[in-house]
Amino acid sequence: MFIDIFRLLIDFGLVILIWLVQLVVYPSFLYYNTDNLVVWHRKYTSLIGYIVLPLMLLQLGITMYQITHATNLYTISSIVIVGLIWIATFTQIVPIHNTISKGTVSDRILFSLVKKNWTRTFLWTILFINSFLIMFSDI
Repeated sequence: MFIDIFRLLIDFGLVILIWLVQLVVYPSFLYYNTDNLVVWHRKYTSLIGYIVLPLMLLQLGITMYQITHATNLYTISSIVIVGLIWIATFTQIVPIHNTISKGTVSDRILFSLVKKNWTRTFLWTILFINSFLIMFSDI
């Protein structure tokens, strides 16, 4: 039961974080001039990494633990969704951040970041809803 509560808290933290990033942080990049954005972006990506990476690793670890202890629709769908989030993060979002950090900034790149991040926003939302429903369906 503790692992389920811990998983729900991690999922909740990540869903709140992704919606904040999607609706506030990434769109705000459009309001910076290029030089200021590059400076801020380097600080932002470094600092946000201290929050996101541990949460993503914990989520992955807990999900892997859960699937090894109970293979069912919930754990299978969870590991698939977490895998898709990792794939989207490291094949789509990280390369865009690397481009921005190198000083290549345009409205097209920034809009692409927001557009591509909807995939992760959707996936993390579904993951949280699933965890929430599973957690409270046992009551």
